[in-house]
Amino acid sequence: MEPEIISVTLDPLDALNLADPEAEAEHCTVIVDVSHHGVRIDKYLALAFPALSRSYLQQLLAQGDVSCAGKAVAKASCGVKAGERIDVVLRPTEQARSFLPEAMSLDIVFEDAHLLVLNKPAGLVVHPGAGNWSGTLLNGLLHHFAGAVNLPRAGIVHRLDKDTSGLMVVAKSRMTMDALVRLISERAVSRLYVAIAERNWAGPERFDVRESMGRDPVNRLRMAVLPTGKPGVKPAHTAFQVLKKEMSLALVACKLFTGRTHQIRVHLSWAGHPILADKVYGGHASHGMSRQALHATRLAFPHPVTGESLNFHAAPPSDMQQSMLDAGLNYNTALVDSTVFL
Repeated sequence: MEPEIISVTLDPLDALNLADPEAEAEHCTVIVDVSHHGVRIDKYLALAFPALSRSYLQQLLAQGDVSCAGKAVAKASCGVKAGERIDVVLRPTEQARSFLPEAMSLDIVFEDAHLLVLNKPAGLVVHPGAGNWSGTLLNGLLHHFAGAVNLPRAGIVHRLDKDTSGLMVVAKSRMTMDALVRLISERAVSRLYVAIAERNWAGPERFDVRESMGRDPVNRLRMAVLPTGKPGVKPAHTAFQVLKKEMSLALVACKLFTGRTHQIRVHLSWAGHPILADKVYGGHASHGMSRQALHATRLAFPHPVTGESLNFHAAPPSDMQQSMLDAGLNYNTALVDSTVFL
C-alpha cells in the first residue's frame, strides 16, 4: 500500500509543476501508517512519490528538505515510525525538470490498455540522468499516455543502453508493471539480441558465459567481470551462438538470462570478442559503425493480464544492416529463427 499524502500544495505524483523554472518550493505532508513502520525513509519517500526518482529524493534529504516531527532528517537509512508526520519541501531542480512530457516519434509495434512494446532507436537515452535531463524515452512516454506520470520510471521495467537499439516492453499500469517485473525475475521474458563481434572466431560457436559482474574498480564508468563475494558483484549469465562469420567479424545471437548493466557487452569482451565499435569494451569503429553494433531483435513473454503468448521481432536498424552487408554477414529472419534459443 502506498502512503497517503494528506496535505500538499500540488499533486506530487504529477511532478510537472517542478519543471517550471519560476515555480516556488512546494510543501507536502504525509503521516506514516502502521504498515510502513520501520521502513527506511528514502524507501518510504519513494513509495509516497513514485513519479520522483530516488536520487532526487535523496538530494532533498541531503538539503534538509525532509523533516520528521519538525526536525530535518539527513540520513537516508533513518527508519520512519507509525503516526509520525513527515514534511517534504519539493524544490524545482534540473533533475526535477526532467519529468516533462515531450512529443516524440515512438516506433510502437504493439499496444493495448495494459502495456506497449516499442522499437527503441540507437541514440535515445531511456532514463533522465546527468547530461540527459530531457529528450529521453521517459519524456516521450509521459507525453504518449497520461497514466505514465503515476508509474515509477513511467512504466519502464527494463532498459537498453543509449546506443543499443531494439525492443522494450513498457507497463501502462502499476499492476502490469509489478507483473512484468515478476515475469522478468522468473525468467519468463525471453530477450534475444544480435551483435557484430570482432576478431577471428576460433572457439565454439555455441557457448555460455556465467561470470559475475560489478562496477569496474578502476573505471567507474565501466562494468567488469569480477570475483563473486565482493560487494556489488552479482551473478550474470549470457548464452551466445554464432550465426555467421566472415574473416574478422561474426554475427552472434545473444540471450540474456540475467539483466546486468552492459552484460552482453562485458561478456563478449571477456570472451575475447568485443562488439564492433564498442570503444568502452575494446571494440573499434569500422564498417560504417560508430556505436556498439548491438540490437534487441526478439522479445517474447506471456501477457501479464490475458496470458496470451506474445512474440515480437524487430530487424536491426540500417547502420547495422549496412555493416553486415559490408562484412558479408547478411542478416535475415530465418537466420535468427535458426538459433537454439527460440
